[in-house]
Amino acid sequence: MPVKTVWTVEHACSHSADHDLSARPADRRAGYARWLAGRDCTDCWRAQRESDDAGRAAWLETKRAEEQQAATWWATQFRMPPLSGPERALAWGERSRHQLMTAAYRVLVAEGNLAESTWEEVEEQARAVDRAGWWIDQRDAEPGDLPELLAAADGSTENPHH
Repeated sequence: MPVKTVWTVEHACSHSADHDLSARPADRRAGYARWLAGRDCTDCWRAQRESDDAGRAAWLETKRAEEQQAATWWATQFRMPPLSGPERALAWGERSRHQLMTAAYRVLVAEGNLAESTWEEVEEQARAVDRAGWWIDQRDAEPGDLPELLAAADGSTENPHH
C-alpha cells in the first residue's frame, strides 16, 4: 500500500487543513506533517503577518514623525535654511541633515578635539548646502567625514546634476 499523499494536519492555531504532500519523498511526509502541526495554518499565518506589517508600518510612521519633529526643531534652533528639491525628498533630507550634523558634532566636538569655533565654520558650510538630495546621499557617511564632505560640496551645490 502506497504512503498517503494528503495529510490532515491539526495546526497550532487549532485549525485543521488537508495538505497535499505528494511533492515530498514518501519517507519525509510524516515529518513534514508534524512540522506543519507546530505552525499556524496558512490563513492565520497570513493574518498575523499582515498584522505585524501594519504594526511595523505604524511604528515606522511614529518614528519618522518623531525624527521629523526633532529635525525641524533642530533646524530652527541652529538657523539651518529650508532644503530645496522634490517635495517627497524634503522631509527625508531634513532628517538626514539633522542626523549627520548631530552625529558629527558628537564625534568631532563632544568626543573629539574640534573647537566650538571651528564647528561653527562647519555649520556655516552646512547652511550653504541646501539640496535635500545631497544630505540624503550622505546619510551613511561617517560623521567625522562631514567637514571634508561639505568642502567637496562647494562645487556641487551649484550644479544639482553633479
